[in-house]
Amino acid sequence: MTQFASHSAFGAAAAFEGRARLAVTRLTLRNFRSYAEAVLAVSGAPVVLAGPNGAGKTNVLDAISLLSPGRGLRGAKLGEHVRRGPSAPSDALWAVAADVTRGGEGYEVGTGLTLGPNGGERRAVRLNGAPAQNSADLGELVQMLWLTPAMDRLFIEGASGRRKFLDRLVLGFEPAHARTTTRYETAMRERARLLKFGPRDPAWLDGLETEMAEAGIAMACARAETVKRLNRALATRGEAGAFPSAQLALDGETDVLLAEPGETAWDALREKLARARVRDAEAGRTTVGPHLTDLAVRHTQRRSDARECSTGEQKALLISIVLADAWELSHMRDGHAPILLLDEIAAHLDAVRRAALFEEVLALGAQAWMTGTDLSLFEGLSARADVFHVTDGQFARQEP
Repeated sequence: MTQFASHSAFGAAAAFEGRARLAVTRLTLRNFRSYAEAVLAVSGAPVVLAGPNGAGKTNVLDAISLLSPGRGLRGAKLGEHVRRGPSAPSDALWAVAADVTRGGEGYEVGTGLTLGPNGGERRAVRLNGAPAQNSADLGELVQMLWLTPAMDRLFIEGASGRRKFLDRLVLGFEPAHARTTTRYETAMRERARLLKFGPRDPAWLDGLETEMAEAGIAMACARAETVKRLNRALATRGEAGAFPSAQLALDGETDVLLAEPGETAWDALREKLARARVRDAEAGRTTVGPHLTDLAVRHTQRRSDARECSTGEQKALLISIVLADAWELSHMRDGHAPILLLDEIAAHLDAVRRAALFEEVLALGAQAWMTGTDLSLFEGLSARADVFHVTDGQFARQEP
């Protein structure tokens, strides 16, 4: 077993004394990607995982991300997390467990791959030893945000990635957003199946479209409220900071309906879905609804769309949005800043922005898990974080 138990909270964690915190303090992996079995215990301070490519750093962040609603930072299917290789058992199932502290209280959280009665893959979730209904239940306990190298192209690729990024931001403010989205997507899939294979029973379709309209408008409202909060927070960042300010906007047909008073938005979406039945049947997809919303981002100081900015400025905009969200969540939840998963975050930041990022993380009292190949990039955190060198899945504590 790969195992490391950190020293006590003295040292790195001392900077957070007296602060309300949300943190993973112990992480256990079994048959998860490159790890046959591993345990990592930390103080609750920021964590730095440094080491060569392929050492298993991102796999740790991926495992932590699965302690929140959704499919994790890789967006992978359940079976893709199973450890592969000559030494891996053919029938292995993966599991991730963690001890989580929140405001002085301790919780046990676990998730993993199980097989259903017919052999299909299912995800199991446990909270304090008891089964949870689904991963959406995790959102009530753990708020989490992440940035990965794959997100560096967020502003220049399709709307799907920006929508997922937005919904992750929404979850911190509205944990029920995960369940609402599941309701909408389940009804949408069933409607699509009926339109394709039949029977196209009007009463059945009416019921599904009513469900889609109710959940869809709730999704749009939660997104709109989050954008409003973030724009307010981003505006206060001003022009003096190391990271640029941004202006966010929702771009979608459903979002326009929110301007309608009362239940009109709900009725309007339901009517649009009903009128689109023939079109959707021919297209093989649902052509109206919040699943098509895009997130538009403008660089405030440069007065330009994010997609027109340089790669470095796009990354800086993403960091600025995540930090603004973290500050808003912290204020909303009595100092409980979300857990931040920042994969290869320092590699493309200059020294000024690296230092600014570290200082904001510390000021937030957030537990940020950061990875990188070059340990020297994290020198500003060495005395205020749990720092590990990772090699072939082995964790070696680095003393300041």
